Amino acid sequence: MTVKLESSAIIETNIQEVVGAGMDDSLKPKTKENRTVGPISYLFMWIGDGVNLGNMTLGASLVVAGVAMLNIYQTFVAAIIAIGIISTFFALNDRVGYRTGIPYVVQLRMSFGVKGSVVSSLLRGVPAIVWYGFQSWIGGTALNEIAKIVTSGTFDNIFICFVVLQLIQIGLSLYGFHAIKWVESLASLVIMLALVYVFGVLLASHSTVIAEKWVHAKGSWGLPFFAFIMMFLGNYAAIFLSAADYSRELKSGISDTKRGFLYFSPIVIAYGLTLTIGAMLASATGISNPVKAFAIVVDNPYITIFVSAFIVVGAVAVNMVANIIPPTYVITLLTKMKYKSAVIITGLLALCSFPWVLVQDSSAKGLGLFILIYSAFLGPIVSILLIEYYILRKQKVNVADLYEDDGPFSGYNPCAILAMLIGAGAAFMKVELAWIIGVVVAGIAYILLMKFAFKDSKFKKGTIFEKDSASVD
Repeated sequence: MTVKLESSAIIETNIQEVVGAGMDDSLKPKTKENRTVGPISYLFMWIGDGVNLGNMTLGASLVVAGVAMLNIYQTFVAAIIAIGIISTFFALNDRVGYRTGIPYVVQLRMSFGVKGSVVSSLLRGVPAIVWYGFQSWIGGTALNEIAKIVTSGTFDNIFICFVVLQLIQIGLSLYGFHAIKWVESLASLVIMLALVYVFGVLLASHSTVIAEKWVHAKGSWGLPFFAFIMMFLGNYAAIFLSAADYSRELKSGISDTKRGFLYFSPIVIAYGLTLTIGAMLASATGISNPVKAFAIVVDNPYITIFVSAFIVVGAVAVNMVANIIPPTYVITLLTKMKYKSAVIITGLLALCSFPWVLVQDSSAKGLGLFILIYSAFLGPIVSILLIEYYILRKQKVNVADLYEDDGPFSGYNPCAILAMLIGAGAAFMKVELAWIIGVVVAGIAYILLMKFAFKDSKFKKGTIFEKDSASVD
C-alpha cells in the first residue's frame, strides 16, 4: 500500500518501526519536533553559501582580456533565468525530503534501488569530499597570510593552518545543522557587509571604466549567454540534487511556494552581489583573480587581512552547507557508522584528498576534467528523481519500504542506471550545454525504459506503469 504524504503530514511516531533496526538516527525520517531550522535561518544559510570567492570568480570570468563577453543587461538576464531554474528545481526536489523527512541517500532508493543508490550517492559524496579539501586548503592558505601579518612573518606554514581549519570545521560539523544555522548567519552578515563596502568603493572610484568595459559592452545573446547560464546551473547542480538533506531540517508548516521563495531570494541576493562585484573588479583592473583585484582596488595596508578573512569565512560557509553533510550521510548509510564518526571520517578523507595538488597550475586541467565528468551525471540523476516522484509515482511513496534492504526497492533498477548513463553520454556531446542536455535526455530515456523495457521489473510496482509489469507482487 502506498501512502501520499501531504506537506503537513510529517512522520512523527514509531520511528524505529519505520526504518528498521541498525539505522543511525541521522538517516531516520525527521519528525516535526526535531526540525530546528526556521525560515530566516534557512534564508541566511543559502546567502552564506552563495557569497564566496568562487562565485565572485564566476562573475569575473565574464571579462576576458579586458573585453566583457556579456554586458550588464545580458549578465542579469542570464542570472535571473538560471536562478529561476535553480529555485524551481530546488523547490521540486526538496518536497520529498520536506514532506517525509528522509535524506537524499534514502530518496535515491526510490529510483535506483538499495544497491543502485550506492553508485548515485557516491557521485554526490566523492566530489563533495574533494571540494571540502580544496576549499579548506584555500581557506588555510588565507589563514596563513593572516598569521604571517599578525606574527610579523615569524609563522609561515600553510599545511598547519589547513589542518587547524579542518579540525575547526570537523568540530563545528559534529553539531550538525545546529552549527550550520549560526555559522551561516554570522558568515553571511560579515561577508555581505564587506562586499557592500567594496561595491561602494568600486562605484566611487571606478564607475567610468566599469561602465565602458562592462555596462555598455556589446556582449552576446548567443552561445556565451547560454553557456553562462549552464555554468551558473553547474555551480548549484550538486546542492539542489541533495535538496532533501536541507529541507528535512526546515520547520514544518511552510508551503511549497514559500520554500521556493526561500531559495530564490537568497540566491538573488548572494549571487547578484558576488557576480556583480566580480565583473566590476575584472572590468576595473583587467584581472580575473578577485583576490589580486581586491588588493589593487582597495588601497589599504590591511587589505591582505581583509581579503584573507573573507576567503576563510567563505570557505567555511560553503563547506558547512555543501561539502560536509552529503558525504557524511553517504558514509553513514554505507558503513552503518554513527553520524559523528562519519563526520570525522569525512573531514579526514578531505585532509587526505591532497588539495594542495589541485591548486597547482599543472593540475588545473585535471581538476577541470574531474568537474566535467561528475557534473555530467548530476543533471541526469536529478531528472530521474523528479520524474520518479512526480510523474511515475504521483507523489505517493511508502516511506517504510525505502528503509527495507530486502523490501520492494532492494537490488538495483536497471532503467535508472541506463537512463543516467545515456543522459551523461549525451551531456558530453556538447559541453557548453551539458547540464540541460543531460536533464532532458535522461528524463526521456527513463520514461521510455520504465514503460517498454524490463517488463518483469519490480520497480514498476506503485508507478503508472505497474499494469505493464509481468510480475507484480
